[in-house]
Order: sequence, then C-alpha cells, then structure tokens
Amino acid sequence: MLTDIVDKVVWVTGASSGIGAAAAIALSQAGAKVILSGRREEKLHAIADNLKHETSVAPLDVSIAEAVTQVVDQIMTQYGRIDILVHSAGLNVTDRAWPKLSTADWQKVINVDLNGAFYCCHSVLPMMQKQQDGLIINISSWAGRYVSRVSGGAYSAAKHALNAMTESINQEYCADGIRACAICPGEVATEILDARPVPVSTEDRSRMVQAEDLGDLILHVCRTPAHVCLNEITISPTWNRGYIGR
Repeated sequence: MLTDIVDKVVWVTGASSGIGAAAAIALSQAGAKVILSGRREEKLHAIADNLKHETSVAPLDVSIAEAVTQVVDQIMTQYGRIDILVHSAGLNVTDRAWPKLSTADWQKVINVDLNGAFYCCHSVLPMMQKQQDGLIINISSWAGRYVSRVSGGAYSAAKHALNAMTESINQEYCADGIRACAICPGEVATEILDARPVPVSTEDRSRMVQAEDLGDLILHVCRTPAHVCLNEITISPTWNRGYIGR
C-alpha cells in the first residue's frame, strides 16, 4: 500500500530543469515541502513560484563540498529534518570519446556526477540515522547499468560508481530505517541531450522517456512504505534507439 508524503521535507538537487524540476513539481503536488537546489537561481525561483505547497530555494553547486554542507545546515535550521533526498544534479560533456576527452572534462563530470552525489548523501545520512528514517533517490543512468559509447567513458564510470555507492548505503544503513534507490533512465528528453556530439532530432526526443515520466516514478518511490526498498530501477523508452540501431 502506498503512503502519502504530505509535509515530508524533500531536498531536490538539479531542480532547475529536467528530471529534478519534474520531481520537485510532482512531489510538491503530492503535498511535500520541497527545497529546490541547482546552479541557476533564477530558474529555481521560476519553478518555485508555480508550486502551491511550501517551497524553498537553495542555490547550490553540488561539486563544492562546503556549499553542500551549508545548504544542509540551512535546511535543518528551517525545517529541522530531511526526510527525502532526490539527487538529480548531473551533466555530461560533448567531447566524450577517449581521443577527445580532456582531463579537465573528465574531472568536470566526476566532480558533479559522482563527487556531488557523495557530498549530498554524506551530508544527510547522519540526520537520517538520528531520525531512524530516510530515503535517498540518486538519479543514475542507463549508462550506470551498461557501459555506453554514446554516454562516454567519464559519464559511464561516474554512473556505475553512483550505483555502487547507492547500494553501499543500503548495506550500511538498512538497520537504521534508511533506504536508497538508484534510478537508471535510458534516453530522457531533457537538456542533457544538448551536449550530445550528434544532435538529437525533435522527433526522436518526442519518443523518449519524458521528464514528467521520471517525476511520476520518483513520486511512486517516495510513496512506497518504509519497509520496502526499491534498490535500483531501470526505465527506458519503448522506442529504444539503442535497440533499433539509431
């Protein structure tokens, strides 16, 4: 039986667009108190202005450990708890094949997609342990399950590591009532596609999983009862370009 999340305190990173924004909207509509974090403050406020339930904006670059700690402290001061973390912040680079991948771009991907996830999870786990309750949802990728030349080495490495890190949370904290879920989407029609070396057509984007689909899925995970852990979920388009050779 699904539970409600009315007045649950939910922190969403990467909330200025794409999956993070869709998650924030879906969770707010379900009655959660949502804190939106991301690097583009004006976009965060634009989303927050359209949410009817209690909402806060906390601008953040997740690749800066000290900044993550400051936001968590801010949330704790305002709300006194964090029930759910939806970590959706992530990026990729255009020159992602090995001959073109620079050290700087490798570090850029790892610093956001892996280190940023670690900083956020590491910052909320002590309070969740004290609460003896908490849910962490890390937005991983199809590339976290299957090494992909389309996604590139840095992104595939970061997302594989993210999946392993997420499951390690379950191993160490399940006795404290904490659950962690890695959601691994195939192609989703979000801004991250704009960094692809080969442009993605409007027609192809329309056949992909949409950000709102992920918002609905994230809401479902948040509403599962406390005794149920959805360790990992893979979701992909029915019309899968990888399967049909596109």
